[in-house]
Amino acid sequence: MVEPAARKTVKQERDERRAEKVAAYQRQRAAEQRRRRIALISGVVGAVAILGLLVTFIATAAPRQERPQDMAIPGLQEYPGLPANHVTTPVDYEAEYGAQPPAGGDHHPVWLNCGVYEQPQPNENAVHALEHGAVWVTYDPDAVSGEELASLRDALPDQYVILSPFPGLPAPIVASAWGAQIQMDSPDDERLQQFIDRFWKSADAPEPGAACTGAIDGPGRVA
Repeated sequence: MVEPAARKTVKQERDERRAEKVAAYQRQRAAEQRRRRIALISGVVGAVAILGLLVTFIATAAPRQERPQDMAIPGLQEYPGLPANHVTTPVDYEAEYGAQPPAGGDHHPVWLNCGVYEQPQPNENAVHALEHGAVWVTYDPDAVSGEELASLRDALPDQYVILSPFPGLPAPIVASAWGAQIQMDSPDDERLQQFIDRFWKSADAPEPGAACTGAIDGPGRVA
C-alpha cells in the first residue's frame, strides 16, 4: 500500500510560490535579452525590414506580466549607485551612505553565511551577503521577541536570508537588500513579503546567485 505524501506546510508552499516567481522573472529576463539581440542583428537589414519586424512583434506579443521589480512598496527607501569595493577596515554606513543598518556599499572580502543569529552581526560581512542577492532582516531585541520573533522567522525563506538582532533600530523591524530598505512595526506587515518577493535573490544585486554559504558564521548562529 502506497502511503500518502506528507502535506506541505504553509511555509513550504509560500517558499515554492516565491521560487516560482523568481524563476518566471529570470525566464522573462532571458527572453527580453534574446529579443534585444535579435533586434540588434536585424538592424543591418535596413529601416523597412525593422519596421516590419516591429509591427509583427507588437501584433503577436503576449501581454507583459508584472515583474517583481515593478511592484510599488509603500515606504520603500532606495539607495542607487552604491559602490561594492572590498575593504578590510570598518565602514560607517550611516555617514557614508545614509543607511543604518546598511543596505549596500563597500564591504569585507568575506561574506557572512546566511542563517538565523541571536547576536548582532558585523555589518561589513553582512553587506557582502547582500551583494550576492540575500535579504538581511534585522530586529530591535527590545521590541521584538518571543512569539513575534518566531513569527518573523517563520515568514522568511530558508535560504539567502540573514535574520539577526540590531539594537537601536529606527523601527522594530528593518528589512534590507542591496540598495533597498524598508521599516516595519510587525512581522505581520504585508510589505515584508512584498519586499522579499521583489528583492530576494534579485538579479539587480551586484553578484546575483553567488554563494551565501561556505564563508564565515557570525556569533550566535542558531540555524
